[in-house]
Amino acid sequence: MEGEKIYRTMKKCAIWNIALGITAIAVGVSVGVGTIITGCALLRRKSEIMF
Repeated sequence: MEGEKIYRTMKKCAIWNIALGITAIAVGVSVGVGTIITGCALLRRKSEIMF
């Protein structure tokens, strides 16, 4: 009986870890794409930017 409780707890933890991992990958890809797009916009307007 005790082994089943431990198994269920481990299973829940594994599911949460997988969900958080997928979320982290999705956020990372989104931020990366946004950064690339912003960088391209800056490069296109490079001649207009003065410091």
